[in-house]
Amino acid sequence: MKRFGIHFRLILAVFALVTATTVTLGYIGVTISRQFMQQRFEDRISFLARYLALNAELGVLIGNRDMLAKLANNLLEDADVEHVVIVDEQNEPMADVCRPAANPVLHYVEHPIVVERSLEDNQTFEWVSGRDLIGKVRVGYDTAGIDKMLRRMGRYFAMLATGLTLLFIVVFYFISRSLVSPIDQLARAARRIASGDTELRAHPGHLPETRELAEAFNSMLDSIKWSNKALEEAYQEMIQQKSLAELGKFSLMIAHEVKNPLGIIKSAMDMLVRDHQISREDLMVVYIDDEIKRLNHLIEDFLQFSRPTSPVFQKTDINALVADCVMRTDVQYNERKKPINCDIPDLCCYIQADADLLMRAISNMIKNAFEASGDSGRIGVSVCSRPGSWTLCIEDEGNGIDPAQLDKIFEPFFTTRSKGTGLGLAFAMEVVKAHGGSIQAKNRDCGGACFTLMLPLADGD
Repeated sequence: MKRFGIHFRLILAVFALVTATTVTLGYIGVTISRQFMQQRFEDRISFLARYLALNAELGVLIGNRDMLAKLANNLLEDADVEHVVIVDEQNEPMADVCRPAANPVLHYVEHPIVVERSLEDNQTFEWVSGRDLIGKVRVGYDTAGIDKMLRRMGRYFAMLATGLTLLFIVVFYFISRSLVSPIDQLARAARRIASGDTELRAHPGHLPETRELAEAFNSMLDSIKWSNKALEEAYQEMIQQKSLAELGKFSLMIAHEVKNPLGIIKSAMDMLVRDHQISREDLMVVYIDDEIKRLNHLIEDFLQFSRPTSPVFQKTDINALVADCVMRTDVQYNERKKPINCDIPDLCCYIQADADLLMRAISNMIKNAFEASGDSGRIGVSVCSRPGSWTLCIEDEGNGIDPAQLDKIFEPFFTTRSKGTGLGLAFAMEVVKAHGGSIQAKNRDCGGACFTLMLPLADGD
């Protein structure tokens, strides 16, 4: 029984209940019908015996056997009467008739033959007032008709009970399936979720109870999903914090062990170029100078990202700050053939911010746009203010961002360039978060990428 499911158990329980109910009611019904029909049958035979005794009174008095035999044969015409006997007061048979193939096992009903007498002067015989027993009538009857009828009733009742049982089982099968189907769906959903399909949700069903169960199940899955997501984010944050801590140590080592020797190398190269009158356009000098600049830039990126981003807030014109960043970056990349398209309002927009940190963060984002667009790609910088928020959009005409990497570009050390450190956007994100803002990146429909920086504005800004 433990191997059978709830669906089979419910159907089996209904089958047992309906069968027991119909059998019990059938037995009671047949028993009551038998008693009723038996009583009515006996009453009818008793009435026939009483009627025969009344008609046989004269025949017994005068001893007319032929008349008594005729009366007995008339009664024998009844289909249920098998044997008729009329006896006198000495119990001597005066008429005894039966069917040729009478059932040897019969039931008998007896009725006395009596005469009423009274004292009358003109009567020939002197009788004493009262009742005189002059004989008996015995009627034998067969209950085969009743038994046949009861058997037929039993068969009909068995057929009806079987039909009703099957009907109830079919009806309850669909009812039970509607009850068990949501549970089966929950079980299948649980197995699929356990196999890795965490986005699957259970169907609510049509019944209020199953709908509530499915909603509770889905709520549990959502809670588990958000808990796992929060746990993963916390785990990633712990890893990042650990990496940042290691980076801080590594940056200090670089500052002491690399930056000073790098400065000495730069000074020594300048002295060699000056003393030996070597041209600055010499290929080897250009290579050495470029590599020194690249190493210095790498060290500065590490040191900049490793410093704690604890902003010192003061009143700052954010529009003027962006315009200054654009001008500085444009001067740095003055060899480009296309200028920056700026849409920065001349109006002042003052916010509480750390100007130095924001300038470095925005400059990193504009430099990334320059490097992504190449020598001839167009750069767009636009600013807009709305009640409660300030937005900066930086657009480029590069190759865009791989959709699979959109969620990773703000992670430390993630870069798609061969000479990048992967710290510029990560530093910008940390600074903007420290100011209560956010940065979003997406691909433009016409090509390239768009970075949107949003900062909150107070009511008075």
